[in-house]
Amino acid sequence: MNNGPENAPPSQEEPEKTTTCDELVQLQQELQEQKEKYLRSLAEIENTKKRLQKERQEMVKFAVENVIIDFLEPLDSLEKALSFTEHMSEETRNWAMGFKMILMQLQNVLSEHDVHPFDAVGKSFDPHLHEAVETKETEDLPEGTIVEQFAKGYKTSDRTLRPARVKVAKKPQKEENTSSEASQDI
Repeated sequence: MNNGPENAPPSQEEPEKTTTCDELVQLQQELQEQKEKYLRSLAEIENTKKRLQKERQEMVKFAVENVIIDFLEPLDSLEKALSFTEHMSEETRNWAMGFKMILMQLQNVLSEHDVHPFDAVGKSFDPHLHEAVETKETEDLPEGTIVEQFAKGYKTSDRTLRPARVKVAKKPQKEENTSSEASQDI
């Protein structure tokens, strides 16, 4: 008798097929798990790329803003110096005209980078926009109103680059009659 695979009893072949089917199902499950891990990894890589790109853009934006902030003081000085041209000779005024053009170019650069000055006089004090460097006691204005501006504030669409340096109104403190209180104690 030949004991080859063709002559094997059917009961012996079925357990092998069942084992093969179980292995196939297990391999398909592992394949599906590996596929899901792969897709998750791809999504993580894409998210990491986007996050790094956003961080890079923010770093560049803040670097540009820091350079702009460093130029604001000299820009203020140039504006102040040019504001006195009316009291100068004709020759000096002609010479200052060139500096006014340079000033306008600098202001255009600021504008192109979405940096805009803002005035504060007459507005209510806001610590996010203003830096109080002095106070003035007065009855004429409500407390917290900005009386004078020493330096312009600058901001972009989403944040303040430099707060305006201002003088703020405050109510005068009531003077108590200390001499009448002293005489009552005696």
